[in-house]
Amino acid sequence: MKKQAIWNGQVIAESDDLVNVEGNYYFPKESIKTEFFQDSNTNTVCPWKGTASYYSINVDGKSNADAAWYYPTPKDAAKEITGRVAFWKGVEVVDA
Repeated sequence: MKKQAIWNGQVIAESDDLVNVEGNYYFPKESIKTEFFQDSNTNTVCPWKGTASYYSINVDGKSNADAAWYYPTPKDAAKEITGRVAFWKGVEVVDA
């Protein structure tokens, strides 16, 4: 089933190749619309997935800091999310 990630009325990612981990849909990195994403300096650590990096999302002059995350080099237990991006902070993931 194809899903879209939407924030501020804009589709920012769309794919039918999703991985669901802990209730979060991870989209392939190539499915995100890169013009809306800006690298963040934020990092967090998950004991079993590894160190996450973040993107801020910018749509129509509004910014949503650290609203997308990914694991550049996930631990072996989370290798299925390699090259994938997930969302939070008001980003809706809906059926396309």
